[in-house]
Amino acid sequence: MTPEHAPETYVGLAEEEAERLARNGGWSVVRSLPPGSIITMEYLEGRINFEVEGGVVTRAWRG
Repeated sequence: MTPEHAPETYVGLAEEEAERLARNGGWSVVRSLPPGSIITMEYLEGRINFEVEGGVVTRAWRG
């Protein structure tokens, strides 16, 4: 299943709303991270990453 929404769609939304919309929109894995998190860079098809600050998505990207 191809996700319905591009990552930038979620920027500015509350974390919980963004996660719900992403899962309902076809993203198989939703990962929320605080700013500056150290993460692995392996690409995972169907995953969306959210950088969350103060409960709001400030950045979103695939993989």
